[in-house]
Amino acid sequence: MNQNEDFFPSPSRPRLLVVDDQATNIQVLYQILSNDYQVLMATNGAQALALCASKQPDMVLLDLVMPDMDGYQVCQRLKADAITRDIPVIFITAQTDESAEEKGFDLGAVDFISKPINPRIVRARVKTHLTLKAQSDLLRSWAYLDGLTGVHNRRFFDERIHAEMGRAIRNQTALSVVMMDVDFFKRFNDHYGHQAGDDCLRKVAKTLKASLMRASDHIARYGGEEFVCLLPDTGFAGAMQLAETIRKDIASLQIEHSQSSVAPFVTVSLGVGCKPEKVHGNANQLINLADTQLYKAKEHGRHRIFGAELSHDA
Repeated sequence: MNQNEDFFPSPSRPRLLVVDDQATNIQVLYQILSNDYQVLMATNGAQALALCASKQPDMVLLDLVMPDMDGYQVCQRLKADAITRDIPVIFITAQTDESAEEKGFDLGAVDFISKPINPRIVRARVKTHLTLKAQSDLLRSWAYLDGLTGVHNRRFFDERIHAEMGRAIRNQTALSVVMMDVDFFKRFNDHYGHQAGDDCLRKVAKTLKASLMRASDHIARYGGEEFVCLLPDTGFAGAMQLAETIRKDIASLQIEHSQSSVAPFVTVSLGVGCKPEKVHGNANQLINLADTQLYKAKEHGRHRIFGAELSHDA
């Protein structure tokens, strides 16, 4: 087995991350679980944290005793990060004292499995906690969903951008935001009616969602006729390119808009803000930058894109 290999890439099966510094222990769990689940592996805490952030496994099976960073420390880091805090953690341990379990539960673990491994117990507990996670994920998705368009809502974006900014600063990676506004939407509503306006927003949201290429990218309805894209690990050039794709895709819908001053069909104006790899800053600065660029796009005639990067002295 190669480290960090995704053995079964089918998206239909839950993804498990097994973390243990002993390859033989990973092999045992792989043999037990690989018929029913995708299995990722990590041999230390740093690998585990990186994989959880990038791959978003549905569960972590975590060895308690490891060098450099033990299971307690890994669990604590996972639960402190908004991106990974909802991933259930099951500790795998040879320790049997109650104080070890109490500490693990206090840190947010959902269960303990004792060594030597009993295959039936492992399968049963993994299945139980995956079922509970699926139910929790469904409830969270309802809370973060915009009822009209079916994309994420403002609440989701506000929480997610702070988490992604923290990760981008820690990892020195780029983070971009694309804000967009449907041009002259009030005129559209007044002329065609609110039902047509709602239908227009649904079509725009569907097109925006289809424009995103990666699972880590997110689209949200920011308010009214305004939408926002959150693009982790995306530099300025990539964000500008996506914004141009969105601008063209919306125009290609050819939704009639006789009251628009820029085109006889629905168009959007876009503002791009980017935090470059080596630059810090905060989520509010990035949002304000993208919003300022959107204002410039509208000020300069609409149906166009303006963008800028955060500077070191932002």
